[in-house]
Amino acid sequence: MTVRKNDIQLQRITYLRGPNIWTYRPVMEVWLGLGELEDCPSNQMPGFIERLVALLPAVAEHHCGVGEKGGFMQRLQEGTWAGHILEHCVIELLNLAGMPTGFGQTRSVSQRGVYRMVFRARNEQVGRVALAQGHALLMAAINNDAFDVDAAVNAVREAIDDCYLGPSTACIVSAATDRRIPHIRLNDGNLVQLGYGARQRRIWTAETDLTCAIAENIASDKDLTKTLLQACGVPVPEGVVVASADEAWAAAQDFDAPVVVKPSDGNHGRGVTLDLTQEADVRAAFDLANRHGSEVLVERYIRGNEHRMLVVGGKVVAAARGESAWVVGDGKGTVVQLVDSQINTDPRRGTTEAHPLNRLNADSDGAVILDLQRQGLTPQSVPTVGQRVLVQRNGNVSIDCTDDVHPEVAYQVSLAARSVGLDIAGIDLVCEDISRPLQEQGGAVVEVNAGPGLLMHLKPAVGQPRPVGQAIVEHLFPESEAGPRPGRIPIVGVAGTRHTALIARAVAWLIHLSGKPTALACRDGLFLGSRRTERAGKQFWDASHRLLMNREAQAAVFENGPSLILDDGLPYDRCHVGLVTDLDGWADLARHDVHEPAQMFKVLRTQVDVVLSDGVAVLNAADSRIVEMAELCDGEVVLYAADPANPALAAHVATGGRAVTLRHGHPVLMAPSGEQVGMDLVGLMARRGHAGDAEWLEALLAAVATAWAFGITHELIAAGIETFEIKPLA
Repeated sequence: MTVRKNDIQLQRITYLRGPNIWTYRPVMEVWLGLGELEDCPSNQMPGFIERLVALLPAVAEHHCGVGEKGGFMQRLQEGTWAGHILEHCVIELLNLAGMPTGFGQTRSVSQRGVYRMVFRARNEQVGRVALAQGHALLMAAINNDAFDVDAAVNAVREAIDDCYLGPSTACIVSAATDRRIPHIRLNDGNLVQLGYGARQRRIWTAETDLTCAIAENIASDKDLTKTLLQACGVPVPEGVVVASADEAWAAAQDFDAPVVVKPSDGNHGRGVTLDLTQEADVRAAFDLANRHGSEVLVERYIRGNEHRMLVVGGKVVAAARGESAWVVGDGKGTVVQLVDSQINTDPRRGTTEAHPLNRLNADSDGAVILDLQRQGLTPQSVPTVGQRVLVQRNGNVSIDCTDDVHPEVAYQVSLAARSVGLDIAGIDLVCEDISRPLQEQGGAVVEVNAGPGLLMHLKPAVGQPRPVGQAIVEHLFPESEAGPRPGRIPIVGVAGTRHTALIARAVAWLIHLSGKPTALACRDGLFLGSRRTERAGKQFWDASHRLLMNREAQAAVFENGPSLILDDGLPYDRCHVGLVTDLDGWADLARHDVHEPAQMFKVLRTQVDVVLSDGVAVLNAADSRIVEMAELCDGEVVLYAADPANPALAAHVATGGRAVTLRHGHPVLMAPSGEQVGMDLVGLMARRGHAGDAEWLEALLAAVATAWAFGITHELIAAGIETFEIKPLA
């Protein structure tokens, strides 16, 4: 008989949105109180391991700290604690829900029975749901209670569906991430900023900030679009706008050929009926089209299959083909039943974006019902044995044919997008063979669409997926123009407690003087250039992060106190220059289980960890513990110290590094190639009423070192420090 255990207490849940002491990426940090379970490791609870693996079989494959497959199972058998087990339960539920997660850590704190558990969480709400479900699952396994794993996974999956980006937007963001381009989600939907500050681009699914509103309006007017395409020599079907069913039938007679009736401003094929020759069919099609658009078009019918061509930046990057859908009668089932049994059972069909093919609704889709009527059938008719029934003429354009596109077809499709003015366009054309020129076979472009869906190219029903996200990112950030850091502005992070606001302000001022409009976030407020846009408030991380959305900012400087790093993480993902001034401030961080100076190393190293490989870490050589951070930096290291006799400075320069010190009151910029002597910093301090203030002097020296690391010349640094307003702002 299992002795029931009290629940693990979730004492505190914090979502760390930026780089933090655990990892570069957002994580959920949870403080756990194990209570009596502190005395019950996994190997001392009879039957627990078997019950857990029965609920979550894949946890037996988790690597864990052993570093190899099955490592977590080994830890369970040796005896591990409930906080660590909860970490793996949450990770596995996220994996099962379709958000693969591998990162997690659990560490004890100074209070017995209390642990900090951390797991990778791309979204806070999803993380909270996964935590709640993992907690319930673990307690059920411990207490030998029933638990519905499928329901738990569905709860997490629903949270993902509610909160996460759609597949088209997600593929673009993923491609940007692969190129080290940061992103910021600007709303709860699919509006996303790629890059920071003045080097950003914005996307809304497959629309970009380069997509012209005029072009979108043109694309929504099918008649106007045809006029423009025809003027450029792109083949289009003949057609006219009609205002009544009588006019529609008259137009069909004038063409003396099968026609298409469709709304002039519809989308997704709604209200479109094909291959019409009979008056009753044309009239019924007019009524259907009239319900889906402001005007109705009658066009000459083009024989062949529907194709969707994706054009990005004037190039065809993907193509897909549709095909007709048929059922075969068995003498028993209705058309609706046959559609469900012969078509909708295909696992590729469904109602979500995860399915490349849509379900067919034979009893509610107007175009399907009209096609059935033209065959003398209704959705409830029972076709005879062997009778083939056409259910859908075109649609489900999800058969990849990119490699088959004829160069002349690609040229005309690209010309169609350029004629309308769209940087990203979905071009619909109809032809029998995409590998032959359109004119040769009587094919034509029938629509130009703004904001096209990408799913058919990402998850085709047949054929290989196409890297359309990469194509869009390359269009927005061309490698030939973007330089080594596409989408990034130079960012400076100032971490520590000693006059860090003063340092941040001074550095921002020097960068601004160098010609870059500079955003600044520090305890004195938020600034762009010399203008304060708002005062610093309680939501400092949010305010700091917003600076990266400002299109005017060509550089940014952030003051990052230890509490900001522990409460929220850094407000940016990587930086060009990262300064660490000191390891003070530990006395105010007891709530984070920081009780001594030595623990500050792990907190402040976060600033060094995020320095880019072509960036610079600026470290205070007066503290040997800070100097030890040099080995953690991916880029260059610049040391500074007011004492010119500091041995770390000379040793650093001797090995090819750079350093900054004070000599006779002047900052000296030391490099293997020689020294540069700056202005009289001590004299400036005296003139400003701060004579003998060693901390202020050290702060200005740190600002000089940081500006030099940024790439500002010593002449401009001298002029800038001379004009900088030292006193704190009111």
